[in-house]
Amino acid sequence: MTLTEDDLAFDAKHIWHPYSSTVNRPDIFPVVGASGVRLRLNDGRELIDGMSSWWCKVHGYNHPEMNAALKKQVDSLAHVMFGGLTHKPAIDLARQLVEITPAPLETVFFADSGSVAVEVAIKMAMQYWQARGQVNKNKMLTIRGGYYGDTSGAMSVCDPENGMHHWFTGILPRHHFLSRPGCRLGKAFENRHIHELQQALDNLNGQIAAVIIEPVVQGAGGMYFYAPEYLKRLRALCDEYDVLLIHDEIATGFGRTGKLFACEHAGVVPDIMCVGKALTGGYMTLAATICTGHVSSTISEQGAFMHGPTFMANPLACAAGNASLNILRKGDWVSQVGQIERTLLRGLQPCVDMPGVADVRVLGAIGVVEMKSPVVMADIQPRLVEQGIWVRPFGKLVYVMPPYIISEADLSQLCAGICNVVSTL
Repeated sequence: MTLTEDDLAFDAKHIWHPYSSTVNRPDIFPVVGASGVRLRLNDGRELIDGMSSWWCKVHGYNHPEMNAALKKQVDSLAHVMFGGLTHKPAIDLARQLVEITPAPLETVFFADSGSVAVEVAIKMAMQYWQARGQVNKNKMLTIRGGYYGDTSGAMSVCDPENGMHHWFTGILPRHHFLSRPGCRLGKAFENRHIHELQQALDNLNGQIAAVIIEPVVQGAGGMYFYAPEYLKRLRALCDEYDVLLIHDEIATGFGRTGKLFACEHAGVVPDIMCVGKALTGGYMTLAATICTGHVSSTISEQGAFMHGPTFMANPLACAAGNASLNILRKGDWVSQVGQIERTLLRGLQPCVDMPGVADVRVLGAIGVVEMKSPVVMADIQPRLVEQGIWVRPFGKLVYVMPPYIISEADLSQLCAGICNVVSTL
């Protein structure tokens, strides 16, 4: 549907877009349609989407199986409260999640979004220790450079200094932060890389309810990749010090790093896992917090878990989730992500020698060009659009996380457009 000048003027005056100012408003590009990996703009231009709409549209746009699932579900049950009621889409989706996540994860709590899934995970960890009578274990431990969402609990474990939430530091719960792992992906792991973590658990023993971490890849906090060995040692230390381990797989889950879940790179399993984004193929907002039976039973033996979103386990969202997981379970994503990784390595290689570039790194369907200085969004975004690509940089990062269905030709064009723009910065 075409947008009129009046539509765009109303948007400019009355709609506050994410991570933006209403005073110094950035360029907004109106979308009127999308199919496959292409976005169609109001002026007729088409852009190759390198962002999967913030990493969730892994199957692309206007996917026939996804469309059919939503159309079928809307005619039978669009929504019903989940308190005291249940329904087939939720049961089927929970069954699939239990089947594909590593044991002993087995209890599924549905949430509205990734941020809420993290809130739920933190509350689970706190209530778990309350149920065990260890009320002093009420602090989280995490590493700097992390990003877990924009709600209060999630913000409290995001990087308090270099993250995007420093405005709110004074009103957030105070938790404990360590240096991000010094063991870069592909480099040798040494004992010194885990020393600070072990020392912190020694010093804070009796206070830490859980360690929360993004496994292998820190997403919006800097697209930083670290060695899986760190996760192995972290798991062992959490067991040794009797601390819960939470993995935020919202960005990395469902194949993005080349494994179905990033924790599989290390062969470890958390006590609590948060998933979202690609869960519904980007069709509906839905996330889940999945925990071990031990965690859920310990909490439940002392009473109810006090959380219940209005739209929890919305049937339409669950139907989308089932369709998305059905597509993933066919297994095509393995070869798709492998091809994406190879093409990104080749296509972004020219950036390595460009003067403004600090680093180029690739893992699975994630490609990152890190600049030496922050990019100017008002300048770089229109120039990327002129290349026929949709890439949304932030900070020092020009990165892509494309849909898994992207062709080699389209991905090569996406990389070439990035190289063209980066070469002029």
